[in-house]
Amino acid sequence: MSDLLYDADEEALRDTVRALLAAHAPWQRTLAAVDGDDPYDATLWRRLVDQLGVTGLAVPAEHGGAAAGFREVAVVLEELGRAVAPVPFLGAAVATRALLACAEHTLLRQLAAGDLDVTVAVDFATAPDFAAAVPDVAIAPDARPDPVTVGPGPTLTGRVTGVADAVPHGLLLVPAGDALYVVDAAEPAVRMAAVVSLDATRPLVDIDFTGAAARPIATGAAAADAVTAALTAGAALLASEQVGLAQWCLDTTVAYVRQRHQFGRPVGSFQAVKHRLADVWVELTEARAVARYAADRLGAAGPEAALAAALAQAYCGPVAVRAAEVCVQLHGGIGFTWEHPAHLYLKRAKSAAIAFGTADRHRAALARLVDLPPPVAATGPPGAAVR
Repeated sequence: MSDLLYDADEEALRDTVRALLAAHAPWQRTLAAVDGDDPYDATLWRRLVDQLGVTGLAVPAEHGGAAAGFREVAVVLEELGRAVAPVPFLGAAVATRALLACAEHTLLRQLAAGDLDVTVAVDFATAPDFAAAVPDVAIAPDARPDPVTVGPGPTLTGRVTGVADAVPHGLLLVPAGDALYVVDAAEPAVRMAAVVSLDATRPLVDIDFTGAAARPIATGAAAADAVTAALTAGAALLASEQVGLAQWCLDTTVAYVRQRHQFGRPVGSFQAVKHRLADVWVELTEARAVARYAADRLGAAGPEAALAAALAQAYCGPVAVRAAEVCVQLHGGIGFTWEHPAHLYLKRAKSAAIAFGTADRHRAALARLVDLPPPVAATGPPGAAVR
């Protein structure tokens, strides 16, 4: 097994990203931005892409990337989660995994150089279809838009709902039929409509295709594998973002209860408060381990990546929600106000908890992956007790 501790390069990357976010994405700026018209902080996104080259971290060196890997991508996502930064990096990372699976080297080079933004156009709640990893299995209904049909040319017609990190002037990777297509989001036949969503720092859109020109980059089982790999990467990497979010909630709450006095003593000195924060710390420590394992296994062959991703989302999503709830509650009255950033973290945690599949969906996937038999329905005469 790989060493899951952060190495020196990962710690240096963390420090660099954290410093940039502290300088250019304080929570006050993010809080002000959610009241604006721009779905993303375009200036911050360009800084991350141009100055730090985040979109090229998982791209091989021969295609213009940093040849780092998804562990480094996960470190960046931890820091972005810690800042609830409104940038489309998660979508770019998912698209990178799809392009790697398709060996689409031209787009990978452009993505690594920061020349374009790419997103996989599926509903943000779509769970990885682990069965699609089996050879000769077509794209399952869960892993394709609802519905997009392929016309002559080819062209795409239909609608995809609830897409995250879709940039209006970027490219869309659209699963349709038995293929994965590239579509230019800027063409007139593609229309994006903003969706009112819980998390204003990660806006969702509905995308309508009306005969949009499309180029296939994978077909058949290769397309199914690419989509599955991308969604698996999304589930695995989202766990690291959730860890970063939970860490901010814990750190901020600990600092607050140390300085907030009630009945002549710090709130944090009360045993009930200590126990709640200790529980969050334990869960967060465990969540970090499974998130690191999931990011590490994305580069491994075989079923380990799917297993690790399912484990990460089954555990990390609920942990992030609980950490955010504790943060709001232990801040007392101020934690419920719009002026405090706690609600941004709670909304991001709740929204992320259903992204790439809910925790119960991933627990069911874990059962299949480790060959656990399904539960047997209890039978017996009416009124009989079931033991």
